[in-house]
Amino acid sequence: MTFKELGIAEPILKALTQEGYENPTPIQEKSIPTLLKGKDLLGVAQTGTGKTAAFGIPILHHLYTNNSGLGKRKIKALVVTPTRELAIQIGESFTAYGKYTGIKNTVIFGGVKQGKQTDALRKGVEILVATPGRLLDLMNQGFISLKDLEYVVLDEADQMLDMGFIHDVKKIIAKLPAKRQSLFFSATMPKTIVELSKKILGDFEQVTIKPQQATAEKVEQAVYFVAKNNKVKLLVHLIETNDAKAVLVFSRTKHGANKIVKQLAKAEINAAAIHGNKSQTARQNALKDFKNGKLNVLVATDIAARGIDVDALSLVINYDLPNVPETYVHRIGRTGRADASGVALSFCDGEERAYLKDIQKLIKQTVPVIEEHPFVDDEPQEVKKPKNNNRPQRKGQSSSSRNKNRNNRNRNRNRNSSSKPKE
Repeated sequence: MTFKELGIAEPILKALTQEGYENPTPIQEKSIPTLLKGKDLLGVAQTGTGKTAAFGIPILHHLYTNNSGLGKRKIKALVVTPTRELAIQIGESFTAYGKYTGIKNTVIFGGVKQGKQTDALRKGVEILVATPGRLLDLMNQGFISLKDLEYVVLDEADQMLDMGFIHDVKKIIAKLPAKRQSLFFSATMPKTIVELSKKILGDFEQVTIKPQQATAEKVEQAVYFVAKNNKVKLLVHLIETNDAKAVLVFSRTKHGANKIVKQLAKAEINAAAIHGNKSQTARQNALKDFKNGKLNVLVATDIAARGIDVDALSLVINYDLPNVPETYVHRIGRTGRADASGVALSFCDGEERAYLKDIQKLIKQTVPVIEEHPFVDDEPQEVKKPKNNNRPQRKGQSSSSRNKNRNNRNRNRNRNSSSKPKE
C-alpha cells in the first residue's frame, strides 16, 4: 500500500515524497480511508505510530479539495493536545504536509505572551492547533470562533485527563458545532476515556494499534538492578561507555530531573532538563539543541516528553521506573519510532521491583537483566510491607506505640486495684 493508492491529493503527495514518506504505517493505512469517507474515528495508539499524519493528511486533503479560495480564512479544523511541545510538533507536521496546498495553520499554547498568537489568528488560518487552557482563554476574549469548524481532533486524551484538563475539554466539546467530523486519539482506554469519547464521537470506526506489540518487536530492552544512591553513577558510566549521540533520560519528578542534570554536570556531561516548571523558551531551546545534536543528553518527565520527536534517538534510559506500566511503553517508544529500532535501558532499585513485574506483565516479556556492571545491587529483593499481626491499626499509629499504650493501660489498672480500700 502506498499513499498514492489511498487517493491523496497531488500537492500533499508531493510534500509527503519530499518528507520521505512512501508507505503508510498501520494506523495511517487503517485510518486515512475512513477519514476520507467523512466518518468519525476512535484511534487507540501510542506516540510514535504515525498518528499525526493519520489525521493530518485527510484533514489537509478535505480542506484542499473543498477550498473555494474566496474571502478571509476561517478556522475549519481544530486539534486539541495536552502539551506545548506536542502542539508545536503537530503544527510543524501540518506545515510540512501542506506546503503546496496554500493552507495555513497556527499553534497556540500557554506560558508565553499571546500577542504573536492573536496576530496570526487575525490574519486568518484554516487549521488551529491548541492546548486546552489557552484555547478557552482566547475564545473567551473573542479571538477564536468555532462556528465554521468542520473537523476536530482530540489528541492524547489520556494525558489530558492525567494533567487535569478534563473540565476544560468538556467546555470545549460543548462549544463545538453539531455538524462536524470528530477524531479522538488515546494511548489507553480506561472507563473515563471511553465516556469522554462518547461525548465527542458520532457514527465512528475504531482503529487499535496495540502498544505492547509496537514496543516489544522493535526495541532492545534491558534492566539494571541498582541501589537508588548508585543510579547517577551508573548513568554516568553508561553515557561515557555508550556511543549514543542522543540519550533521553526519564525522571519520575521535576525535582529529580533537575537533580540529575546537576549531578551529570559534576561529571562534565552536558545535559538539560525539560518539565512543566521550565519556561517555554528554556524547553524549546533544550529541544532544539537536542534535535540539532548540540546537546547529547536530555532529562525529561513523562508529560514533557510527549512532544519529543527525534529521528536519531537511539537510547532511552529509565532512571526511575514508572509506576504505570503503559507509561513504560510510551517512554521506550521514543526510540522505536515508525520502523526504526532502538535501545531502552531501565534502572530498578529495591522499591521498584513491583513496577518491573507489572511492566513485564503488560508487554508479555521478561526484560533481560544486565548482571555484570560496576554498581550491582547486592540485594535485589522486593521490599515487603511489615506485618501487623492481623490487628487493625489506627491511622498514624505504629505497632510499637500501640504496645506501649496497652502496657500503660495495664499499669493503670493494677494501680487502681491496689489503691482500693479493703473491706
